[in-house]
Amino acid sequence: MTDEQAATELASLAQQIAYHSARYHTEDAPEISDAEYDALVRRNNELEAAYPHLIRADSPNNAVGAAPAAHLAKVSHAKPMLSLDNAFADEDVTDFVARVRRFLALPEDAPLALTAEPKIDGLSCNLRYEHGRLVLASTRGDGAAGEDVTANVRTIGEIPQTLCSGEGRNLGRAQDAGLRPSPEHGSVEIPAVFEIRGEIYMSKADFAALNAKAEADGTQAFANPRNAAAGSLRQKDASVTASRPLKFLAHGWGEVSEDLEKTYKTQMGVMQAIRNWGLPVSDALVVADGAEAALAHYRTIESARADLPFDIDGVVYKVNRLDYQERLGFLSRSPRWAIAHKFPAEQAQTELLAIDIQVGRTGKLTPVARLKPVTVGGVVVSNATLHNEDEIARLGARVGDRVVVQRAGDVIPQIVTVLTRDEERPAFEFPRICPECGSNAVRAEGEVDVRCEGGLICPAQIIGRLQHFVSRGGLDIEGLGEKTIIEFVEAGWLHNPADIFRLHAHREKLLGREGWQEKSVTNLMASIEVKRAPAPERFLFALGIRHIGAGTARDLVRAFGTVQAISDVALRADLDALIAVEGIGPIVAQSLVDFFADAHNLAVWDDLLSEVAPIAFVNTTRESAVTGKTVVFTGSLETMSRDEAKAQALALGAKVAGSVSAKTDLVVAGPGAGSKLKKAAELGIEVIDEAGWATLVKQAS
Repeated sequence: MTDEQAATELASLAQQIAYHSARYHTEDAPEISDAEYDALVRRNNELEAAYPHLIRADSPNNAVGAAPAAHLAKVSHAKPMLSLDNAFADEDVTDFVARVRRFLALPEDAPLALTAEPKIDGLSCNLRYEHGRLVLASTRGDGAAGEDVTANVRTIGEIPQTLCSGEGRNLGRAQDAGLRPSPEHGSVEIPAVFEIRGEIYMSKADFAALNAKAEADGTQAFANPRNAAAGSLRQKDASVTASRPLKFLAHGWGEVSEDLEKTYKTQMGVMQAIRNWGLPVSDALVVADGAEAALAHYRTIESARADLPFDIDGVVYKVNRLDYQERLGFLSRSPRWAIAHKFPAEQAQTELLAIDIQVGRTGKLTPVARLKPVTVGGVVVSNATLHNEDEIARLGARVGDRVVVQRAGDVIPQIVTVLTRDEERPAFEFPRICPECGSNAVRAEGEVDVRCEGGLICPAQIIGRLQHFVSRGGLDIEGLGEKTIIEFVEAGWLHNPADIFRLHAHREKLLGREGWQEKSVTNLMASIEVKRAPAPERFLFALGIRHIGAGTARDLVRAFGTVQAISDVALRADLDALIAVEGIGPIVAQSLVDFFADAHNLAVWDDLLSEVAPIAFVNTTRESAVTGKTVVFTGSLETMSRDEAKAQALALGAKVAGSVSAKTDLVVAGPGAGSKLKKAAELGIEVIDEAGWATLVKQAS
């Protein structure tokens, strides 16, 4: 695979994963199974590992969850609610343990205990207690901000309004969830602020009863217990939530006003305290001495999976010692000290009834398999994404075939294999005409996707491009959701992004429409007006230029200062100037040049700039002694591993290089430093020892 092919597939994967993440986390309406989503993520990770120089700023590995729903108030998390990396095989778990040992510089014979517990398939929730009283409950959202569901959570009987300690604790509420009291951990005083994190879920039995009632009432049934729990919790009306049989299981914590490591030392110690305070904690939470013991517990849980009262999709392992967790720290979207070991997918056979083509925001034509409904793992499924033309060819899938499908805890499966490939049946012909607008659909050389060339004349792309423009990562215009954009497009008011800023001309007509009142119209117009001077990185990202993610847009405006300067460079087709920007490769640079070389894009650009005036870039990086400098570590580090040192440098805004050059600003030298130290001396570069580095880090904290 060439760099260009890899970059193209990475861009496609980033778009697919972001779309399906929003369908799962924000809309509670997933279109693909957990297994299929995990397969997309695994493919993305494989490509990023093979082509590290092509890793995108909007890589799925930098994202957590999805934006909060519009109908619930947003609330920022005091500490981010991150995701977990996944393991799919025993080797992945042993590799995880080995990575932890390397990072901590632990000898092979040093003990490394892990906690292991079921990964419940529910909706993540953060419960904030102040002085023992519940004051706020929120969903994960995009990890930085979630939805305020406090009123709804107060209706869940398993979640105490007040934490209890010592003899006053109440554990009775946990018994029907298969839990048990823990060994005494003492009556340690509850911290002034303590955020407890866990999963809101619905038991299998309660889910079956809820759907039976829905069927009897002639109302819409839920697809699975996870969707039922999410939909029940995220109601505007708390009385609806109160009528649903929701439960809670704690698995961790967020902000805490005290040093837990001093009091409890371990993950298990804190979880025992949480249980003692009255929160349900899994009875299957254990401490395992190393990878083999953790894997043994995984098999125990897997064998009991069908008999558990709730759905689970794997086992979560966490480093038990809290001081180790502190040293390991976090990646952009997940902790280094935890991993989720997913269960294999369940399978069933069914018939492929049809292959439909859907057109996405970027014009990509995605084939969707329509299946004869079949029950897989207790859930009825009828659709599967076939990804692209090559996947259909690889499977040999044709309408009428008997296929094997699998799922791993969600509603829509993936097709694993075709059982009737030898039967005579017409092959599926992938369309070369867009089903939405009739424009040509073209597969570029070296690419896997077929794309509509209709651009903004294609209804599917108009809606998607406008949605992207106003999205959270773009101009973040509140009140312009998908439904509203569709309404305005159908009314003939929106044809391109600049039309958003001309909606005020339709104010009177809008007031005459159903569902629009003076206040809602005023709020919408106000939210649009405040975006007339957007941040340049948001504006550039909002345009939806291929390969220009949020991080790449930020790199560009940081380097050039304004969007006008970027357009000038692109219009000159100055690829060298673009590639000189750190993080910008030839594919991204060419994509930017191609965008501005298109007359229609230039018209859209000029039209937008007649309505908005993006500001110059403002650098908000926290200053430290090494911010913006290039650091090289050499020799043996005695108090930390090389990975930990690198993580510290990046957190302080520094760049880390593997070799010394004239561009190096600082060398941190440990015992045994050789040629790099010598070269630093020759070039007159500042050199400090490990103790000096520790002092520098402490001063920046």
